[in-house]
Amino acid sequence: MKFLLAPDSFKGSVSAKEAAEAMRRGVLKARPSARTFTLPLSDGGEGTLEHLVKATKGTIYETMIEDPLGRPICGYYGVTGDGKTAIVELATASGLTLLKKEELNPRLASTFGTGQLIMRAMERGIASFIICLGGSATVDGGAGILQALGFRLLDHCGEELPRGGVYLRELAHIDDSRVDEGIKQAKFRLACDVTNPLLGPQGAAYVFGPQKGADKEAIRELGEALTVWADQIRHKTGVAVHDMPGAGAAGGTAAGLCGLLGAEIRPGFAIVSEMLGLERLLDEHSITAVLTGEGRLDAQTAGGKVVAGVCAVCAGRGIPVIAVVGGIDGDISPLYGRGLTAAFSLVDGPLSVEEAMGRATVLLEKQTEQIVRVFVKAKGM
Repeated sequence: MKFLLAPDSFKGSVSAKEAAEAMRRGVLKARPSARTFTLPLSDGGEGTLEHLVKATKGTIYETMIEDPLGRPICGYYGVTGDGKTAIVELATASGLTLLKKEELNPRLASTFGTGQLIMRAMERGIASFIICLGGSATVDGGAGILQALGFRLLDHCGEELPRGGVYLRELAHIDDSRVDEGIKQAKFRLACDVTNPLLGPQGAAYVFGPQKGADKEAIRELGEALTVWADQIRHKTGVAVHDMPGAGAAGGTAAGLCGLLGAEIRPGFAIVSEMLGLERLLDEHSITAVLTGEGRLDAQTAGGKVVAGVCAVCAGRGIPVIAVVGGIDGDISPLYGRGLTAAFSLVDGPLSVEEAMGRATVLLEKQTEQIVRVFVKAKGM
């Protein structure tokens, strides 16, 4: 029997790698002769950078950049083991966690620091980028990134706009004459698991603005600014990002990068699983069953989380998928239609959340062992 162990991390408890190893121990307790393959996964959210760097034996580089309000901080980006792809997490340079609650100001917050990280990687000769969106403190449509890359955003007097989403209301011209040709030719993939457009009631300002500190007036101003931004992008490149699915991600960052850099929006899980060779592993080793997992299984799981992604890949191959998760909340029946065979919660008795998190690896090992025992018996092996 061949088992693939492909979990996500259990946030705040164990890493994806630790979870996979705990599952492996459980499998071997139940079936010592089984062959196991571990493939820790991620959905493209925070932590993906470190995960992909470790998985590919890559390197993390630290460098001084600017935070969302222009203050100097130490940031970092990753380069995969083959030296060909840089991974940048928006949250590390332009994230909410970098600001105190009273400092949140989406009118002025900028993604400039994320653009600096891209430039540092470009200086190493990198021409392929994975940008992990999410957790940003900004609603600037990615303008700050583009300013860091050499784009000049000019007002009606030909003066450069200050950084910050609100100033895009004054945008009259996008000048890319000083942008290095290498940047224009580089490949950008955006790890994004939301489908919100840039504009409208489901757009970046209205949906994501409040969580970044925007009041009603700020939401209105930022909505106006992003409308001008989208219009000017279309005027410059012919690309309409106004209603593009996913363009509203990370305060509209996806819109700016798609419109002016030709970036591709893809589900984070798809990018990670492709890089790590999930499908190749399944096909080459004739896997009997896949055990996956994450911290919580709920209605949002089907929207692009690791468990749903694994199910989608395995469904067409007829490979059973069993999820071992920290908790199950609400109706998960849609996942059964997508290929999930069964789901099991870790908790084996009355435990507080803190206790369960502290014992996560032990519980994973124990639950996996019991699952495999049943699976082996059912298969008559």
